Amino acid sequence: MNYGIVSAALAGFGSGLSLIVAIGAQNAFVLRQGARRHAVLAVVAVCAVSDAVLISLGVAGVGAFVTAWPAALTVVALAGGGFLICYGVLAARRVLRPAPGAALTAEGATSGSARRAVLTALAMTWLNPHVYLDTVLLLGSVAADRGDLRWAFAIGAVLASLIWFAGLGYGARLLSGLLTRPAAWRVLDGFVAATMVTMGGLLLARA
Repeated sequence: MNYGIVSAALAGFGSGLSLIVAIGAQNAFVLRQGARRHAVLAVVAVCAVSDAVLISLGVAGVGAFVTAWPAALTVVALAGGGFLICYGVLAARRVLRPAPGAALTAEGATSGSARRAVLTALAMTWLNPHVYLDTVLLLGSVAADRGDLRWAFAIGAVLASLIWFAGLGYGARLLSGLLTRPAAWRVLDGFVAATMVTMGGLLLARA
């Protein structure tokens, strides 16, 4: 066994996990989808595959290109900030005016709502400049220090992302009993609204 490869992969796993476990807009959305059992596989796949692409780009050296064009992050911050605030306002509206039957049900989601969930997951991932800073720039630069083992580091980071999002999305089902009550959904939506609006405001302020 090549312990250098294992060590690099474990370092990538730990680094990747440390960057994505913080509760943010993306994690809050995955948590809500998981608790609703709504398009969970699709949302988890979007988040994990997106992270894998971004980590690979960072390890391949795209981080240096992004650093040379800081205006790109500003544009993404403006678009992402506006999107997060709008989504947060919608969540706040659900708190103030809960829809009839807002509690968790076993009814399947329609194809249209599944598409909306996927598009929302894509927007929350690719319109969040912090994702580029964490995956492309930070993980890319750390991986570069591993030299020839940088791709083993990348595999570890990608695996951490997959395990995290799968655990968050499917682990949220443990809350299904609690979330059969509409009041619990209002609390969760309040948390989502506060997270989205705060993150969006910070993005706009930094832009």
